[in-house]
Amino acid sequence: MQQAAVVSAEGDREGDFDFLVGPHLEAGYRTALAILRDPDEAHDAVQEAAFKAWRRIKQLRQAGSARAWFLAIVANQCRSTRRGRWWSVVRLPRVDTGTQEFDSDRNDIGSALAKLPAEDRLALFLHFYLDLPLEEVGTVLGLSAGGAKTRVYRAVKKLRPDLEMS
Repeated sequence: MQQAAVVSAEGDREGDFDFLVGPHLEAGYRTALAILRDPDEAHDAVQEAAFKAWRRIKQLRQAGSARAWFLAIVANQCRSTRRGRWWSVVRLPRVDTGTQEFDSDRNDIGSALAKLPAEDRLALFLHFYLDLPLEEVGTVLGLSAGGAKTRVYRAVKKLRPDLEMS
């Protein structure tokens, strides 16, 4: 199979989409969740992004860039969602009625991440959680690899004081 030729000559959009984007849907959901911080909104954003990717699948030039290409669509959809009219409505927090062990380290990291701007959280999530190389982080964020490296470095620097021991 040749990697440079992405879309089949017959134009099998469904097959191409399943092969190229399908494996990245879970990463897209996790990315949307990192940006929007609401599971329902994240599902909706990924669904919209998947539809946009399906319509634009012929614009994808190389199979190797499918992950970054799709995650960029997801990130843009999440930004559009946050700018939308209904996003500004105050949401009530979800109440978890289950009994779970409380992990203070995880809570500290979660609260420290919550204080960061959404773009900084996204850069950290893409690089450290999804383990994307800086070139792909830059593609998703609309930056160069150097710009992505700077964004990640500055986000870590902002995060550090909240995680240091008192």
